[in-house]
Amino acid sequence: MKKMMKCLLGALMVTALTGCGTKQAEPQPSPSAETEQPAAEQTEKKTLVVCFSRAGENWEVGVVEKGNTMIAAEYIAQQTGADLFVIEPEKPYPENYMETVNIASEEKSSKARPAIKNTCENWEAYTDIIMGYPIWHGDLPMIMYTFMESYDFTGKTVWPFDTHGGSGLSGTVESIRNTAKGAEVMKGLALSGKSMQNEFDSQKGAIDQWLKDSGLVKAE
Repeated sequence: MKKMMKCLLGALMVTALTGCGTKQAEPQPSPSAETEQPAAEQTEKKTLVVCFSRAGENWEVGVVEKGNTMIAAEYIAQQTGADLFVIEPEKPYPENYMETVNIASEEKSSKARPAIKNTCENWEAYTDIIMGYPIWHGDLPMIMYTFMESYDFTGKTVWPFDTHGGSGLSGTVESIRNTAKGAEVMKGLALSGKSMQNEFDSQKGAIDQWLKDSGLVKAE
């Protein structure tokens, strides 16, 4: 009888210990599709083309309805499928070329920050920023500094492009790198302003190649 009780007690102890071991070794459920989905959404890239451009009387091309930089920006947005945000000054620049030249010179000398009329919606949603501007007095227009200082560029990648009358990028890539804090600033593209109006087809190849090299469009 005592032997039978010892066997029974031993069996119960083995069963109890086996039950704890099974509970500890119980496999954890794998993450569901619903759990993984938000992470996938966070890594999705969204591209925005930001552009400041001025119509009216322009150097070497006369009076135009659409600014040189705007022509490039619209084409780039079309090729990449990106959204387009056009910076609008609160106080528009004059249509007369020399009047604008003088105002731009004063703004640069005083490091002015001209006010922007409109606001970029859903800025946080964009990861890649393609930023276009004309070269004014060897620099970005001061309103571009207003824009860069108004938004948080942390974690964003910026691709600059400009239109110019012979000065190329004129050091503006480094200026953007110093102003758009937190952004990774990539190789820029310089386009002839005159050619954008009169010989756009001659510029398309350079734009297309830059977009492919930058990974902003898929190479064929």
